[in-house]
Amino acid sequence: GKSMATTERLGPSRTRRNSHKNILTRIRHGQISGGGLSRGTEMSEALLQERDQQAKWHGIPVMLQRLYDSSHLNSDLSQIHSIIKEVASCLSMEAMSFVTEDRRTAQESTSPNTYTFDLFGGVDLLVEILMRPTLTTQTNFPKMSDDLVKDCLSVLYNCCICMEGVTKSLASRDDFVMFLFTLMSNKKTFLQTATLIEDILGVRKEMIQLEGIPNLPSLVQSFNQQQLANFCRILSVTITEPDLGNDDKHTLLAKNAQQKTNLCPSHSEVNQVALLNIPGFIERLCKLATRKVSEASGASSLLLELQDWYTLLDNALVLDALMQMATEDAEQSSTESPDESSLVTSPLRHSLPQSMKIVHEIMYKVEVLYVLCVLLIGRQRNQVHRMLAEFKLIPGLNNLFDKLIWRKQTSTHVLHGQNQNCDCSPEISFKIQFLRLLQSFSDHHENKYLLLNAQELNELSAISLKANIPEVEALVNTDRNLICDGKKGLLTRLLSVMKKEPAESSFRFWQARAVESFLRGSTSYADQVFLLKRGLLEHILFCIIDSGCKSRDVLQSYFDLLGELMKFNIDSFKRFNKYVNTEEKFQTFMTQINSSLVDSNMLVRCIILSLDRFEIVEVLSECSLLSYMVRVENRLTILFRLVNIINVQTLTQENVSCLNTSLVVLMLARRRGKLSFYLNALREKEYTEKYPGCLLNNFHNLLRFWQRHYLNKDKDSTCLENSSCILFTYWKETVSVLLDSDRTSLCAIASYIDEALHGSGKRLSGSLVPGKRGEALSQSPED
Repeated sequence: GKSMATTERLGPSRTRRNSHKNILTRIRHGQISGGGLSRGTEMSEALLQERDQQAKWHGIPVMLQRLYDSSHLNSDLSQIHSIIKEVASCLSMEAMSFVTEDRRTAQESTSPNTYTFDLFGGVDLLVEILMRPTLTTQTNFPKMSDDLVKDCLSVLYNCCICMEGVTKSLASRDDFVMFLFTLMSNKKTFLQTATLIEDILGVRKEMIQLEGIPNLPSLVQSFNQQQLANFCRILSVTITEPDLGNDDKHTLLAKNAQQKTNLCPSHSEVNQVALLNIPGFIERLCKLATRKVSEASGASSLLLELQDWYTLLDNALVLDALMQMATEDAEQSSTESPDESSLVTSPLRHSLPQSMKIVHEIMYKVEVLYVLCVLLIGRQRNQVHRMLAEFKLIPGLNNLFDKLIWRKQTSTHVLHGQNQNCDCSPEISFKIQFLRLLQSFSDHHENKYLLLNAQELNELSAISLKANIPEVEALVNTDRNLICDGKKGLLTRLLSVMKKEPAESSFRFWQARAVESFLRGSTSYADQVFLLKRGLLEHILFCIIDSGCKSRDVLQSYFDLLGELMKFNIDSFKRFNKYVNTEEKFQTFMTQINSSLVDSNMLVRCIILSLDRFEIVEVLSECSLLSYMVRVENRLTILFRLVNIINVQTLTQENVSCLNTSLVVLMLARRRGKLSFYLNALREKEYTEKYPGCLLNNFHNLLRFWQRHYLNKDKDSTCLENSSCILFTYWKETVSVLLDSDRTSLCAIASYIDEALHGSGKRLSGSLVPGKRGEALSQSPED
């Protein structure tokens, strides 16, 4: 009897313990199938309360039930607000711990309240409450207070932080996303709205169309500078091509296929145009980018000690939100016990630490510079260039260089983890963004001379005069009202910090790219001498030969810069020889070159082109590098390797330069009537390596690919022409001669491949886009 009774007692309670799971299963099933229960609020309150304790729901379903019952158009908003506040306190701690933990390790189990809230339809209910006023024609219903809107948004944001599924489902609702943008016009709810929009746009599959935002121009014009900077953070997602980040990993074939399907302008291009059409937009961004910390008002004047919060501050939005919370708390703290308000010290006694103001301003500037940078490399490039010049972006940044951009690190604050050099600290992002902007600004554009001051421009003129060569037209045309002022221009300031940069610094790559872009385009002797006089060549050689630099990226950027600095410039080769004055140094240099031709081939190309131009006898004794390159066997070795490293399937933005360098070698050989000699040598190499036909077939395919790219009617070929000083028509002719199907022609690759081995070489087509090295060509920008 006893065991029977025990069983009876156990039975019901076991069923009861699992019954909340049955409810969950029924709701989930209803949500998926669309039948039966689809939200927890359809159950009776009594049932929910009975199950609540065992299920550890913390009263959330009951709260939602009450919220559902009391939320119709004419209901008492204060009652709704008090329920939402109650809900908020259940969820906010979970979001907080989620942020301070690592997002990757946090699971749904770490935020059970948020999970329950979503499961019982809380997220949908809040969206409904927020949007209801916009969906009715009725006019006399009670208006939601700003605080109520803010609390609704905060709860939604907390749910997004803890559950990616919530973020994705909100992102898929176009009506809600557009509605959020309209909320941004209210200063009181701006921060909460902006943080939520940013999270949502980050996971959205389809890029949002800015033109679809109701009254976009007047919305943007209503923002103050602080709001505009935060809005830039949101904009960055809408104007960037989705795959920009992993540029090098996409083969050109894949890009071509993608571009063939997208003939009309992409969403991001349309969005860029929409921004440029907003009156005063670019001018205000230039003001934001160049204002001094002391000029910044707004949240910086809110007084608060936030050192403990530094770990969270990965963006200005979060910082602004915290500051807003702090001032609101400070207003209430008089009524609280002292330990509860310990985060906030009395606003009267403390002022915000200066370092905090600086970091805050830097966070804004990162967002603004990013948007300007994207616009500078877009299709509207020329229009953007004119505006940035007119609004004096460059002189403004020059005035901030020492005090803000490259200021001495006095700050002892740990920004984001322990390491001051971690990539996500605002200071680091800011420097990199600044260098990227300089690179985009001066790359193949005559506005690059705005980076100098009056004295430096005069120095360039004097160099040309002394060498008895005409001044570059762009230099003559530079508007002296728009150039840098002060003791030094931006370019020379950059050179001086570049020389002091520690060997292992990640900035070296970006610094070298920025200086190199100043030299790119048609080679200017005066520009080169200007930089030579400031010791740039010796600095580069020190880094390549003596500093033990191992980073391939840094080496590549230094090789590219060295190539631009030495091209056609006999003084550079003499200086090279002075520095590389022992056989041991020369061997170290050549080892660095040979260890990766993908990285060093642009420099090799510049040396070969220069050799071709110089009077041979006079120079060879002057420079070990030239005497090395003049030897045919050394050129052939380089040519074999260049053709061997690439094939049509593996061509990317980074290595397509190898193909163009091999073409330069052969064009110069053709000029001297030596083309057949080189082709024969390639054939002999194949036979000694025991793979006949392989090398030449590969080269044949590569050249076919080249033809389909560069002969595309919307291509801008000046880049290849400028960098080589060889007319593009000669590039085209040489490729045609090499691809000639007449097997009796001694200049046709086909004559050197046995008929049986001649591969079919599939015809490939496509068009290239500009990469870090600018070897692949895009459409020319529209003016």
